[in-house]
Amino acid sequence: MAKTIRLGNHQVGPEFAPFIIAEMSGNHNQSLERALEIVDAAARSGAHALKIQTYTADTMTLDLNEGEFFINDSQSLWMGKSLHKLYQEAYTPWEWHKAIFDRCSEHGMVGFSTPFDATAVDFLEKLKVPFYKIASFENTDLPLIRKVAATGKPIIISTGMATAADLDETVRTVRKAGGQDIILLKCTSSYPATPEGTNIKTIPHLRDLFDVQVGISDHTLGIGVAVASIALGATVIEKHFTLSRAEGGVDSAFSLEPTELAALVRETERAWQSLGQVSYGVTESEQSSLKFRRSIYVVKDIKPGERLTEENIRTIRPGYGMSPKHYDSVLGKVTNKELRRGTPLHWDHLL
Repeated sequence: MAKTIRLGNHQVGPEFAPFIIAEMSGNHNQSLERALEIVDAAARSGAHALKIQTYTADTMTLDLNEGEFFINDSQSLWMGKSLHKLYQEAYTPWEWHKAIFDRCSEHGMVGFSTPFDATAVDFLEKLKVPFYKIASFENTDLPLIRKVAATGKPIIISTGMATAADLDETVRTVRKAGGQDIILLKCTSSYPATPEGTNIKTIPHLRDLFDVQVGISDHTLGIGVAVASIALGATVIEKHFTLSRAEGGVDSAFSLEPTELAALVRETERAWQSLGQVSYGVTESEQSSLKFRRSIYVVKDIKPGERLTEENIRTIRPGYGMSPKHYDSVLGKVTNKELRRGTPLHWDHLL
């Protein structure tokens, strides 16, 4: 079993409640005040960590408004924008990072980020982030992964679009560069994703294939997929988060609102609590319920030496008499004492 990993002040692993990450992304809408409100709301909702992204439009792409640099896909949430324009709208100004992380710390929540190039890693190291996230679109960027892994800090990697061979190369690169604490997040890189396209049965396969902890970066609407992933071994859940979808934002359409995030925290913990262990028979909590089983009772006064018949015994509730499985065996047996109506039948009542 993959070892326990420490993320900030939290122990993460199968024996602990799921670690919940609220992804702010660009939902701050270029307002630091709103960004800090998102931090506050995530903390109130019970999230354990808040993630931002560290890049600029210029570190991500070129300032071109044509060809492959322009989004012309009618199915895209960002149709009609250039990549550069989209990243200008979505990026979190680097001068905000410390204020956001400090606000997280005030709430006892972990603040961290996804770097998208080497300069972002250098910047985040100065801020002493406790761990890193690699986005799906960068999970084959081995130079970036190598630089992050070299910090020796835990690294969470989304697996969207990656083949098993891609991930094998990625995991080997992390380990060779000195990274030992790896968590892979099953991810479908469509926005929003559909439950049908999520394939969370991959979670235990990923865990066993790479001997790492596994979670989910979930872009579906609602919390059902994330809750279900717990039963398959997910230890980390990442969901995009906003104050209000109605107020817009680059990722707002598939982001959770505060009440939904609170439900995610609550229900994933309940799902984790329900896993328990392989168990049959009566549990300690069920002991008091045994009385609600049926058992064999005397339903008509019986004299000593009288035979048991279908008229004088029946299987009824409560469960203080003999098990119903003995009913056929005791029919025709002779009693050794007087048995009044309402007496639970036992073997020592019979000759």
